[in-house]
Amino acid sequence: MSSLAPIYQSIEILSKEKGIDPKIILEAVKDAMLVAARKHFHTEENLAADIDVAGAIVIYGVKTVVETIEDPKNQISLEDARKYSAEAEIGSEVRFPKPTDVLGRISAQTAKQVILQKLREAERDNVFSEFSSRVGEMVTCVIKRIEGPDLVVDMGKTEARILRKEQSKLESFSVGDRVRCVIRAVEKTGKNAGVILSRAAPELVMRLFEQEVPEIYDSTIIIKGCAREAGERTKIAVSSRDRDVDSVGACVGMKGMRVQSIIRELRGEKIDIIEFSEDPVVFATHALSPAKISRITIVDAATHHMEVIVDDTQLSLAIGKKGQNVRLAAKLLGWRIDIKSEEEKRQEVESQMSAMVVPGAPVSVLTDNGMPDALIEVLMAAGITTVEQLGGMTPEQLQEVPGIVTEGAEAHNVEAIQNAVVAYYGQFETEQPEAAAPVPAEEVLEQQSVTIETQDSSQGVEAPEAEKGE
Repeated sequence: MSSLAPIYQSIEILSKEKGIDPKIILEAVKDAMLVAARKHFHTEENLAADIDVAGAIVIYGVKTVVETIEDPKNQISLEDARKYSAEAEIGSEVRFPKPTDVLGRISAQTAKQVILQKLREAERDNVFSEFSSRVGEMVTCVIKRIEGPDLVVDMGKTEARILRKEQSKLESFSVGDRVRCVIRAVEKTGKNAGVILSRAAPELVMRLFEQEVPEIYDSTIIIKGCAREAGERTKIAVSSRDRDVDSVGACVGMKGMRVQSIIRELRGEKIDIIEFSEDPVVFATHALSPAKISRITIVDAATHHMEVIVDDTQLSLAIGKKGQNVRLAAKLLGWRIDIKSEEEKRQEVESQMSAMVVPGAPVSVLTDNGMPDALIEVLMAAGITTVEQLGGMTPEQLQEVPGIVTEGAEAHNVEAIQNAVVAYYGQFETEQPEAAAPVPAEEVLEQQSVTIETQDSSQGVEAPEAEKGE
């Protein structure tokens, strides 16, 4: 390079084009020349690069001035050092020029690769510092090219990428299309280093509502949460800070104009606008709409687990297509939701009740009621182990039991068994309280009507219309 101006002019142009500090580019050029020099000279000595008064990049060998030389490659005596610099002192450094005209084409190529690598690293640092604080912000960009399943977009100063998993199933784009996305992440290293945009994130729906609904922009209405399965359905919970402002109605807009605008932007994705409630039971009732909820039980408040009971006809509606409705509701609430029909709950209660029933008393207790031990052994050998089994058998069934004698002196076995069973149950009857007086039929009907009215008045809050956007 014949003058200082051309190299600085090139650096200035590159700096403006890439948006990188000129000092960083200059240091990258120096580092590149050092790498090329080390590769060419095959030396372990210390090297330095600089720009001389003529504007050329010069490579120097650097040695430290010492009294006793232990490393000749990097150290020099004071006497020899003063041959190059009269100001040399113990501990100072002395530079020795190295020829750069012998580096050749391979060294130049190595220097070029190092410079490009340094520039890419500087660009990534700039992008990260600029966009890392803007994650969740909505931006408008242009599709620049399509690389396999991913979209590369132009954001002005830099390129960004929309990965396949960050795209909606309903959408397809062509080169040149303008799209609105949210900044999902900023990666500093790795395969997808740079800005990652998304069309599938729930933040996109939230930003779109902020643009379309002035009440959200001025914080009269607050978005409390959003759960989304891109391309299919979104549930968004909103709450009003002003009693006179209907949060759901404001988001829907007159004749649905506001929400319809967002639905068009999302290519027809369904949107449920739900009123937020601090009470998880009420909130769950709203979130599971359009299904009608019979009742909700908090199983464990600490682990956020609830059980929802619906009518048999509402079960499929509450669960949704492939479980989508309950899945989105669970995401929105942050609770685990178990949905059961009335019939399933009834069967579950019955099974729990049957499990609580005490097993039958063993036949061995009948010895206290006059049954011989030998007869008990006969019954147990035949598989009759409880008094309940024995009490449910007819005389004919008892006579068929192997070992029961029906003729001769022991033919009274069947009668002995029946007497022992009757005696066993008789001891419990004497302990029972007196039977209550019968209740007149009129009072029974009157009690039933009161119960029905009470049940009707205790039903949960009816879920609002869910699909405000449809």
